[in-house]
Amino acid sequence: MAQNRKKVLVLGAGYAGLQTVTKLQKQISADEAEITLINKNDYHYEATWLHEASAGTISYEDLLYPVKSVINEDKVNFVKAEVTKIDRNAKKVETDAGIFDFDILVVGLGFESETFGIKGMKDHAFQIENVLTSRNLARHIEDKFANYAASKEKDDRDLAILVGGAGFTGIEFLGELTDRIPELCNKYGVDQSKVKITCVEAAPKMLPMFSDDLVNHAVNYLENKGVEFKIATPIVACNENGFVVKVNDEEQQLEANTSVWAAGVRGSQLMEASFDGVKRGRIVNEQDLTIAGHDDIFVIGDCAAFIPAGEERPLPTTAQIAMQQGEHVAKNIKHILEGQPTQEFDYVDRGTVCSLGSNDGVGIVYGRDIIGKKAAFMKKVIDTRAVFKLGGIGLAFKKGKF
Repeated sequence: MAQNRKKVLVLGAGYAGLQTVTKLQKQISADEAEITLINKNDYHYEATWLHEASAGTISYEDLLYPVKSVINEDKVNFVKAEVTKIDRNAKKVETDAGIFDFDILVVGLGFESETFGIKGMKDHAFQIENVLTSRNLARHIEDKFANYAASKEKDDRDLAILVGGAGFTGIEFLGELTDRIPELCNKYGVDQSKVKITCVEAAPKMLPMFSDDLVNHAVNYLENKGVEFKIATPIVACNENGFVVKVNDEEQQLEANTSVWAAGVRGSQLMEASFDGVKRGRIVNEQDLTIAGHDDIFVIGDCAAFIPAGEERPLPTTAQIAMQQGEHVAKNIKHILEGQPTQEFDYVDRGTVCSLGSNDGVGIVYGRDIIGKKAAFMKKVIDTRAVFKLGGIGLAFKKGKF
């Protein structure tokens, strides 16, 4: 029996990859398949909490836990390695820790920041991309407040923060910032009225997935906390002084000693090198989450552009979708191992909540708009549920939001 064990290779221990593995290890015996999970870090991090670690409202340690704490090592072989090449035809994956072959491949390599070619954005702005970038950003913000408090010739730009993007990440980050700023002012004896937070968004509307009522609540809440919005204002460059924006065809320099880019993500760069028809690191799936021409390769999470049957646009890249995809792929791998046909993926939208710091938020849950403390509570439920789904009750108790 063990001779015929299929090799299942899962790339990435984000929401999609880790959910695949934690569900699959419960559904199959060690005789049925040899599961290998490859991830460049030995920890999983809650990517949907990065905005909190970036603002410094939680410690970066709060959002991560060891991959090995949620896998069954009798059934899953975990390899800490960086994937360097996927050879889909030879059925091999190259990493900095050797070459792995597969019978079934699951690609869940996650996201990277996308700056859309804006000059200087990669070099001069902080990205909300991973644990390290978040940790650096939170430290930098605090350093600027400390520097302002300690220096004789005060530079107001130390207390100025520019945020590029009024989508989900940008707004959630602004919410956390408005929670964090009073603490920093208190700690360093800084006059809070001197702090200047400006959010710049090129599109005419922020949070496009929400109704005007929800958007207005978010804007009013953040404006009351001191955030200034510049909507329909494209950023044309970023330099050491801040953002260069375009207003009525004229370029203007917005000055700040902290610039944050929160306006775009793409799938892993490896996708373009490995597959055909990839756009911004994402590939269009078949309905069962495999890819055209390869019924043994599943692509999920931020690298997938899944278009539900009868629709035109791919689903957005959210943790909720990634986890449902991981769960579905685990079922489909079980079907393949048993010689059964795979099933189509059917996404169940339970809703979306955007937090505005720890005590407020806006969202849609089961088709109904929610705002304020209700939304903030719902967000904590969603965050804790994600941990529970991957690591069970013990981890949810330790890492959850309650």
